Amino acid sequence: QVQLVESGGGSVPAGGSLRLSCAASASTGCMGWVRQAPGKERETVARFYNATSRTYYGDSVKGRFTISQENAKNTLYLQMNSLKPEDTAMYYCGAAYICVSDTKYWKYWGHGTQVNVSS
Repeated sequence: QVQLVESGGGSVPAGGSLRLSCAASASTGCMGWVRQAPGKERETVARFYNATSRTYYGDSVKGRFTISQENAKNTLYLQMNSLKPEDTAMYYCGAAYICVSDTKYWKYWGHGTQVNVSS
């Protein structure tokens, strides 16, 4: 069992920045971030593949968000710049040993951290 604990959410004005962190209790094959806003579908924001350090970004965040990992601490980060009101959502950290591209099949999830971006 892998525990994931997110932190770093908050409220910022449009154009601002936030850095989310996700502390994992163990190393896995991949980690990533998804978000869900009220009334909207769950959206994969970014994925990080541990063995290769490859990354994937959703179209809506490309060029604004950066995912990274600190291996020694089993910690995943999401640097979010140029935030927009449409980025407002609950952000969840996920992890898996079997790294399929569809994050809905990933096994481990944190409880989430809220991001609010005001216009």
